Amino acid sequence: MSNFLLLIAIIIFISVCLDNASSRFGVPVLLAFIALGMLFGNMGINQVALADYSNVERMCSAALVFIMFYGGFGTNWKTAKGVAVEASLLATLGVILTAAFTGLFCHYVLGWEWVTSLMLGAVVSSTDAASVFSILRTRKLGLKNGTAPLLEIESGSNDPCSNLLTLVMIAVAGGTASAGKVAGMFLAQILIGLACGFAIATFAIWGIRKVGMNTSGFSSLFTLAIALFSYALPDLLGGNGYLSAYIVGIVMGNAKFQGKKELVHFFDGLTSLMQVLIFFTLGLLAHPGNLAHVVLPAVGIFFFMLLVARPATIALILTPFRKYGFKQQTLISFAGLRGASSIVFAIVATVGAGVMQHDIFNTVFCIVLLSIFIQGFFLPLVAKKLDQIDESDNVMETFTDYAQDSDIQFSSIILNERNVWVGKYIKEIGLPSNILLCQIRKATTGEYQVPKGDTLLENGDEVIFCTLAYGGASRIKLVEVPLTERSKYDGCKVMDYPFKQGQQLLLIRRGEKNIIPGGQTVLKAGDIMIVSRIRESLQEAA
Repeated sequence: MSNFLLLIAIIIFISVCLDNASSRFGVPVLLAFIALGMLFGNMGINQVALADYSNVERMCSAALVFIMFYGGFGTNWKTAKGVAVEASLLATLGVILTAAFTGLFCHYVLGWEWVTSLMLGAVVSSTDAASVFSILRTRKLGLKNGTAPLLEIESGSNDPCSNLLTLVMIAVAGGTASAGKVAGMFLAQILIGLACGFAIATFAIWGIRKVGMNTSGFSSLFTLAIALFSYALPDLLGGNGYLSAYIVGIVMGNAKFQGKKELVHFFDGLTSLMQVLIFFTLGLLAHPGNLAHVVLPAVGIFFFMLLVARPATIALILTPFRKYGFKQQTLISFAGLRGASSIVFAIVATVGAGVMQHDIFNTVFCIVLLSIFIQGFFLPLVAKKLDQIDESDNVMETFTDYAQDSDIQFSSIILNERNVWVGKYIKEIGLPSNILLCQIRKATTGEYQVPKGDTLLENGDEVIFCTLAYGGASRIKLVEVPLTERSKYDGCKVMDYPFKQGQQLLLIRRGEKNIIPGGQTVLKAGDIMIVSRIRESLQEAA
């Protein structure tokens, strides 16, 4: 037992070092995890036997659930909704076209039988969000014209369609498929997946907002259970669990509720661990001798997908929108990396379809290695050569994960004629040393300007300032107090509301509007009052 735990600790330490090396030298870190697994499994350091593909498939599929969930959770819908239609087409029709083109190549060029050809096309038809955005994040690569959100939604949402195609081909290989059954499977997978996703997301948000979690960390455990439930329930009902998990993630990630930042950091670490687990485990399964036998067809399939199938798919789908030029389409095409999901689906196909004429698993493994190495390594260079890098754009705005947030917090106020700052220069208002004015949006012009000591503050100006976050925030408990239609305080002023000793009203949510209250603010039915109080003990704060 101790030897096993020591081995796990060593692997995690090495993984952290590899992650740092990836950020420094630009080597795709996921490729390093695969190499680490191959090293431990095949090079004599620690011989690991993982011949039971069924167990590996279940383990990797469970890990993929968290990656799918967090892929949705980390999507900033405000940023991404402008490209949602195009990305959705790429995630559905694009997957089908890629699978069809690749299947045709395998059959007519490589001479494979139809079932195996289309099976491989289905398995490798989706792009990998983890691979794409590990590169964009580590290199802080901002892209022009909404390319990053487009890639994010496409790669984060196209795994369900690839999984569905794989299941259909397994049924075909088993001789149990018919036109009616295939159509029924498609409808059931999509409709049940969507219905369960939205229903579970609604329940989860209600649970977090209304029930609340008295113990710190339980909201993370609750959401972890939701992620598992979002896959398991629709899967039992015949729906697509990955689609449901992605829907739940994207709805929860864009909802407002207390403790969201805690969930973000928890799942950021969890999904990173799941990625390490998947790639390391798949590396353990790979044997250099087996890879050598499939390297030539794998190279052929990879370059066909890179140079023909993916570009043709992108052109057919994006050209009608007229706003995607040739250079942008070329970059989107090149950024279609294959990753963990393709290898996991290859294991699913190997387990579900039984023995096939060609080695699907090792062929797909080679394709993924080539994709991560070639596309992953050269993506920044290709983006630069195509003049698609936007230095002023922050790729992290595409996410809601706040992974790069510091302890600085920003706030803003709009000056009115009663404010004592109006008519004064900034050097005259006497701000504390730990508060800094960052920007001023002038009411007269609507333009933002960097404030200086001789900047005059005027009525209607919006003043944006920053300060350090309060380190003892864990001692402050926030409570939502809804004001019902029958409440006797409907229509009363804030100053007349009977708050308890030690409570303070911080915010009023009125529909989609947030109101900073004053004593004269009138409360209305439907308002949600955000009230704070100091926790009475360190145990409660913990």
